[in-house]
Amino acid sequence: MHEKIKVEESSGNVFLDMGFSEEEAEREQLRSYLACHVYSIFEELKLTPAKAKTRFGIDADDVSRIQDGDFHLFTVPQLLILLKRLKRNIEIRITPSNEKVGHLQVVST
Repeated sequence: MHEKIKVEESSGNVFLDMGFSEEEAEREQLRSYLACHVYSIFEELKLTPAKAKTRFGIDADDVSRIQDGDFHLFTVPQLLILLKRLKRNIEIRITPSNEKVGHLQVVST
């Protein structure tokens, strides 16, 4: 017997789809994106917690948490500081919105 699977199109933000308010969903998506970017840099540089502490002064426990996908304890400012320590430039651009409320977005190169 085949069960029919209900498929629902995503809004583009998994947190919004999970029922978070729009503001919370954008903040969580931003935080997740930044944490994933930090994770990618750790992978690219083949950083262990010990190497990250020695080369960049990053707490080894923070490295382990990010490598384990445990992002929930990190705030956006903490993640921005980690990116800065990893020798990344961070640029914040504020532009007018055509919508009722502005949106948070990260663009990386």
